[in-house]
Amino acid sequence: MSGEEAPDADGSDDAGVVRRDRFSGGPARSFLSSLAADERIFEADLEVDRAHALMLAEQGIVDDDTAGEILTALDAIEVDGHDSLPDGEDVHEAIETAVIERIGEDGGKMHTARSRNDEVATCIRYRLREDVLEAIETTLALREALLDVADEGRETIMPGYTHLQPAQPTTVAHWVLSYEGAVRRDTERLLDAYGRINESPLGGAAFAGTTFDIDRERTADLLGFNGIVENSMDASSSRDFLLETTQALSTHATTLSGLAEDLIVFANRGFVDLADDYSSTSSIMPQKKNPDTLELVRAVAGDAAGGVQGLTTTLKGLPRAYNRDLQRATTHAWETVDAVTEAGEVAAGAVATADWNEEALAAEAGVGFSTATGVADLLAANGLPFRTAHEMVAHAAENGGDYDALEAAAGDVLGEPLELFVDPAAVEDALDPEASVASRDSRGGPAPETVADQLESAREALTADETTRAATDEALEDAHAALREEVNRYV
Repeated sequence: MSGEEAPDADGSDDAGVVRRDRFSGGPARSFLSSLAADERIFEADLEVDRAHALMLAEQGIVDDDTAGEILTALDAIEVDGHDSLPDGEDVHEAIETAVIERIGEDGGKMHTARSRNDEVATCIRYRLREDVLEAIETTLALREALLDVADEGRETIMPGYTHLQPAQPTTVAHWVLSYEGAVRRDTERLLDAYGRINESPLGGAAFAGTTFDIDRERTADLLGFNGIVENSMDASSSRDFLLETTQALSTHATTLSGLAEDLIVFANRGFVDLADDYSSTSSIMPQKKNPDTLELVRAVAGDAAGGVQGLTTTLKGLPRAYNRDLQRATTHAWETVDAVTEAGEVAAGAVATADWNEEALAAEAGVGFSTATGVADLLAANGLPFRTAHEMVAHAAENGGDYDALEAAAGDVLGEPLELFVDPAAVEDALDPEASVASRDSRGGPAPETVADQLESAREALTADETTRAATDEALEDAHAALREEVNRYV
């Protein structure tokens, strides 16, 4: 976004108000320009300009009449839109040029006591916090969908896997809650990142502050920031908030990718039927129903990881204070937040509308002697060393994994009848997937009563995060309204 600050200039010409004729032409002109990409921060820049102009007037740096003319011009520019801006290196220069074209050289006073360096850093933070709040909203919606499915699937038995091999029976609710917990942490990471985004760098100027008697806390308050980035060099040059946010989004994309992969595999095995809205058919094979949307959700994780790598590589070798490389840095964050937010919306919709095949799930829950661990646990609970029980059950697994196989294994491994160690009825229960799940009632386990506890705590956490997000959104809306009220005193 923004190039390094040049000396202030009054007036306007074809080269713009910042560079004028110096270094303004040649084949690199379009390469330097970020004006088209800056459309994303057009409204943010107008708000930053308004807050800065108000502060300048309140501090007596710019007279009230001039501030009023600047603020009126900014309102007109907003109505005309980004496409109406004159040519320039970036949106900041273009808006300043447009103000000067409307009110004359006094329009150049709007840039007093700041640099494009701190200006662009503020605009990025201003816009990014809105995007992050939207991303957080999609994590909340996904958690809501997951919890609804979990509530319905507390007693829906399904196979559990490790290495994609049948491992132990579990429930749909238990599987779903494993993802809800991960998405909950994704929400927390984004909320944490938001707190560090929401600090104002405005007033840091090029990097060494300013000689004018500015009020940085005032502009931060007008723009709804929670505070300021204290050190002026840090304020203008740091982009760690971009990297942290992109990393948090990449982590969330990885969670979404795992969820998508599981649903793709389950759909392949007939365990779940995805809604038509989240599927497609083949162009040549009309019988096909493909989980295309979830495949794209899975692919977004690679895009997000690429965003982290690109941004990290851009930032890793930059000296203080400002370098033009930063113009390329922000794109990684914009692309990542857009892609991951959309992927989260799709995942939530796919989860909410999927139809689980309870019969197919139940039929597969005991395949591959998946209750073997439960039988070994039962033997260990009745005094047999677990490693010995493990050996005996493994022997039985090679011969069918049913009660008869366990009896034979007891004779071969223990040299004693199975009944000598454990009640046959208890063994039959341990072999049953539903009974096996019910017995796993340790905290966080799949037994219906423990799942009920997990659901309750998950609902409480969701409500708390929804409240935090709503309060944060309300604070931004209040700040926007308050800024507009202050502007109206001048226009």
